[in-house]
Amino acid sequence: MDYTEFTKARRFRERFAINILRSIAMISILTTIAILFFLFYETFNFFTNEMEDGGFVKPWEFLFGTKWTPLFKPQSFGILPLVAGTLLVTIIAVIVALILGLSISVFLSEYAPENIRRIIKPILEVLAGIPTVVYGYFALTFVTPIIMNIVGSFGGNIIIFNALSAGLVMGLMITPMVSTISEDALISVPQSLRDASYAMGAKKFQTAFRVVVPAALSGISASVILGISRAIGETMIVTIAAGSTPNFTFNPLESIQAMTAFIVQISLGEAPHGSLEYNTIFAVGLLLFMMTLSLNIFGKWLVSKYSENY
Repeated sequence: MDYTEFTKARRFRERFAINILRSIAMISILTTIAILFFLFYETFNFFTNEMEDGGFVKPWEFLFGTKWTPLFKPQSFGILPLVAGTLLVTIIAVIVALILGLSISVFLSEYAPENIRRIIKPILEVLAGIPTVVYGYFALTFVTPIIMNIVGSFGGNIIIFNALSAGLVMGLMITPMVSTISEDALISVPQSLRDASYAMGAKKFQTAFRVVVPAALSGISASVILGISRAIGETMIVTIAAGSTPNFTFNPLESIQAMTAFIVQISLGEAPHGSLEYNTIFAVGLLLFMMTLSLNIFGKWLVSKYSENY
């Protein structure tokens, strides 16, 4: 084979590999487009199907209504109780994950010797690999009784299904994600910044939280945004531990219902296929998709705005 034929064969192989990779990339794009089309189509059916009283669900009533009873009479389709329940559990989870995850990442990147890091890192990876249904039953059978005893000792009232237990355990679940990404961001901070801080007389704790953490703020913010997106889309923990009562409340001691938990409830056969009640899962799913998409867009903007190139 002369040089010309070899060059043609190599270019053919390169074009073939590029086309394969392009086709694989297009599969993900087409899948996303198909999911969006399906969600929009079924949501349109939801708003165009007649209710039992002959009326239609109005978009503003769906988005701003405070009563959610699609399976009972009289029917109400105000989704704010589901949104409030989702946000309540998410806020609790993010607070827990931010405190634990950031503390762990600072310890691993600034304080821990290498042999300690080799022990802690696999433990975090194990936590990330535990099925969420296990976390749900852990919240229901272990965390909830402890919370009930603590709240009861102060004269408070709490039921077995509550948002606090689900939020705390969900925070434990997303802690490995927050800590791993934050640790990578902290490690990427140049050593020269630490040395400059030490030269100014700062101690290790001051250097870690006043120099290294602000320098890695974009990576930490990205980890928190990803954790929020993960918490919003979590299903099994809120389904098992938080209950299925769509209360428009921000009291963590009460039972709530998250958006994902409602989708699970309807998908188990609570409503006939093709009915207005069944189509609610697509309207709820579309709103959930828009919430996570907005978070990802905000996270990308935040990272690009505050990112530092060292």
